[in-house]
Amino acid sequence: MTTQLSHINAAGEANMVDVGDKDLSQRVAVAAGVLVMQAATMAAIKGNQLAKGEVLAVARVAGIQAAKRCADLIPLCHPLALTKVQIEFAELSDTELEVRALCKVTGQTGVEMEALSAVSVAALTVYDMCKAIDKGMSIENIRLLEKTGGKSGAWLRDEQNSNTVEDSIT
Repeated sequence: MTTQLSHINAAGEANMVDVGDKDLSQRVAVAAGVLVMQAATMAAIKGNQLAKGEVLAVARVAGIQAAKRCADLIPLCHPLALTKVQIEFAELSDTELEVRALCKVTGQTGVEMEALSAVSVAALTVYDMCKAIDKGMSIENIRLLEKTGGKSGAWLRDEQNSNTVEDSIT
């Protein structure tokens, strides 16, 4: 099966998709990524012992800002009037911190890129705030976990368990 890319016109040029005739729909996307760091870095984050301040609070705000500014960062994204952006963090181990973003909109196009941008910038902010003590941190496995709404309906990544950001991440 051949799938035509929606952002390429008949002449093979990049273009912004016209979503004007699409129905309004509540759309939700959840994305995640993982920061891998030294155990001492995780302890410093949890103990609020970094000179730059409260790492997760700043990263949460940065992620929200990134979702709101996604259309300014990714050239063919539509500006969206987001109705919710939620950024959460979960300690997966003493060296792994998961970042999750949930984005919602009632609109004519999805919020996958907003959720992925939120995760990316939140993770980059954690890195920025902790790089003085751990330059070896890595940001890994940024991915879409689920999306709902729109003509294509719901999609759920196979690895995803039944929990969502709203009920499982603290």
